[in-house]
Amino acid sequence: MSEKVWFITGASRGLGRVWAEAALARGDKVAACVRNREALSDFADIYGSSLLPIELDVRSEESVKDAVGVAVAAFGRLDVVVSNAGYAVFGTIEETDTVNARAQFETNFFGTLWVVQAVLPHLRRQGGGHILITSSLAGIITFPTAGIYNATKWAVEGLGETLASEVADFGIKVTLVEPGGYETDWRGSSSVPLASMAEYDGLRARLKAASTSRKLGNPAATAQAILNVVDAPSPPLRLFLGEAPLGIAQKQYAERLATWQAWADVSARAQG
Repeated sequence: MSEKVWFITGASRGLGRVWAEAALARGDKVAACVRNREALSDFADIYGSSLLPIELDVRSEESVKDAVGVAVAAFGRLDVVVSNAGYAVFGTIEETDTVNARAQFETNFFGTLWVVQAVLPHLRRQGGGHILITSSLAGIITFPTAGIYNATKWAVEGLGETLASEVADFGIKVTLVEPGGYETDWRGSSSVPLASMAEYDGLRARLKAASTSRKLGNPAATAQAILNVVDAPSPPLRLFLGEAPLGIAQKQYAERLATWQAWADVSARAQG
């Protein structure tokens, strides 16, 4: 297997950090984009010139272009591009304010769009590459009190699926990575809780009670799955991470299909 060059956003912690370390540990090179390069100081001591830390705020289109340019200039090519930077805003739809809603989309959706647009000219020139977009199980179904986060991931799903159909002729592959629940900082300091309304206290209490039996995955266990995908000659458009997502999706899609079928006559009459 030949050495690969990776470009990863959101590489300072969580799944992005796990995947960056997995690539470096097997001898690949990684341009690791973070808000503060000090977050990767331990990696720099171990992996030396194989690691290129780049300070980046994905909300800035120009900064993303500059970061991609720096990575290509340093390593000569990009084989694997991972758009992973993101966070979660927690609150009901009614509780969501404009500032936080826009900020959530600026990072989760537009940050991904800027990365994709910045890397495509390079991938087309070199005749291929693999773009991985970190979506979520929340891009397939929705979870109460995370409506804006859900919306960003559904938008990312549409972006990634469309992208795959547009760039296949250039030898560029696209995979939407859809993790279930993991022991990361997703609900910790990297998240933004909104001011809560008492009217939704009952809902929050039910959700908290239901989550007590939830089994969270080990982030380190995702590393081999990601390596398998980037090494596959025909990678999937979508990849679940964890045990739970497939069963949840099967149930949700069965319910959707049943509803569409039950209303099929009404739908057909709307054809005119």
